[in-house]
Amino acid sequence: MTTADGIDAKSLLQTGGLTYDDFIILPGHIDFNVSEVSLETSFSRHIRLKLPVVSSPMDTVTESKMAITMALLGGLGIIHNNNTIEEQVREVRRAKRFENGFITEPVVLGPDATIADVLRIKREHGFAGIPITRDGTLGTPLIGIVTNRDVDFEKDASRKVAEVMTPRERLVTARLGITLAEANEILKRSKKGKLPIVDDEFRLVYLMSRSDLRTNEDYPHASKSGGKQLLVGAAISTHAEDKDRLAALVAAGLDVVVIDSAQGDSVFQIKMIEYIKSEYPDLEVVGGNVVTARQCEPLIRAGVDALRIGMGPGSICITQETMAVGRSQATAVYYTAAYCQEYGVPVIADGGIRTSGHMAKALALGAHSVMAGMLLAGTSEAPGEYYYEGGVRLKRYRGMASLEAMEKGGGKRYFSEKDKVKVAQGVSGSVVDKGTITHYLPYLMQGLRHSFQDMGCRDIDSLHQALASGDLRFEARSPAAQVEGGVHSLHSYQEPKYSMR
Repeated sequence: MTTADGIDAKSLLQTGGLTYDDFIILPGHIDFNVSEVSLETSFSRHIRLKLPVVSSPMDTVTESKMAITMALLGGLGIIHNNNTIEEQVREVRRAKRFENGFITEPVVLGPDATIADVLRIKREHGFAGIPITRDGTLGTPLIGIVTNRDVDFEKDASRKVAEVMTPRERLVTARLGITLAEANEILKRSKKGKLPIVDDEFRLVYLMSRSDLRTNEDYPHASKSGGKQLLVGAAISTHAEDKDRLAALVAAGLDVVVIDSAQGDSVFQIKMIEYIKSEYPDLEVVGGNVVTARQCEPLIRAGVDALRIGMGPGSICITQETMAVGRSQATAVYYTAAYCQEYGVPVIADGGIRTSGHMAKALALGAHSVMAGMLLAGTSEAPGEYYYEGGVRLKRYRGMASLEAMEKGGGKRYFSEKDKVKVAQGVSGSVVDKGTITHYLPYLMQGLRHSFQDMGCRDIDSLHQALASGDLRFEARSPAAQVEGGVHSLHSYQEPKYSMR
């Protein structure tokens, strides 16, 4: 029998604190196609995801738009709590109410609005097909629609829309509960530009647009709850006053709560976990952040359904150098995952993920999923506006312990929001535009599938089995080996589209 090359994970990690770049995984035997790789995983005790990726609860990463798209693609989004209760609840509700192909919060006007209002909306949003309701809100009956056809040749912009709109009796509508395919068929058959979806009292609930027909996609791997709504997560702090926030989030349909704390091993978090499990036994609870097996034990005993792993590895985090506390991420993931595996608690590798290769390494060390911040910042789904600097299109990205974020309340996760002197554990910066995650995430996931094939593992369960048995082999990388493993010795070269170098 051939002597195995490399070493097992336990031997590798005994050498000291390692990052993802400090080691390489040796290839396994390939007897399957890339298309046969399954990335399905356990995010928590009772939540399964088709993709092992979760967006971080940061105010420059995850609000409803990111949460919706992540869930549609098979992952999960965790909506940040650097906002008021009402603002966070609104984001959760938007995500829970979303139905693919349906506009869940259409712009509406009342009958006393003018053509000038319609033209303003057209300038700002690029469309003029606007539902008219009794009082200009979604909560009252639909009485008509005003379109380009109704206003294009009107010279008097002060005329009320009630005078020019297509009235209710001439509208083509559909009842709440109709499927996307059925609604699309009605739009095609009627040749109308808009299809209002109304309830039994003729109140507008959704809107469908003919222009969206070609972009309405089917998402067979979408992450959904038992009620067939998208899965949505949200963060809260360990502070007692966030019990009110949690109650409002649960009422909005929250599926999983993430207790957002930089150092999770605290009496405050233990008490919060115990409270949540007592008051909301069906709500999944993610604890953390932790980096040692000892930190995991009291949180598991308190009842967590998953744990976030990481303290200081993020690109915008300076906790390790400022506080001298934390742990190298690869080492943290391995030891916490090994401990949590004994209790059936999945772990989420949070921080330090720059490439699909880093994702593969985190999963190979025992993680069940990865949490991405910088990787998803700069996409069109991330909050914030694009701007240009030196001819490059950018978006803001900041750590929740940056002074900028703490001024808005980000200090909650660091027990520092009431401090007179603020000590930054993060920075504010910018990241390059990455486009939409509907293209970017599938690219990353295909890279991850190829990695699984090279390791000789068809799925995450078999990868973890190979880790536990020692069949998965590793090797440390010297600084020279790391240089050799990247682009080198070229005068110039073309960067890949989604390069993270």
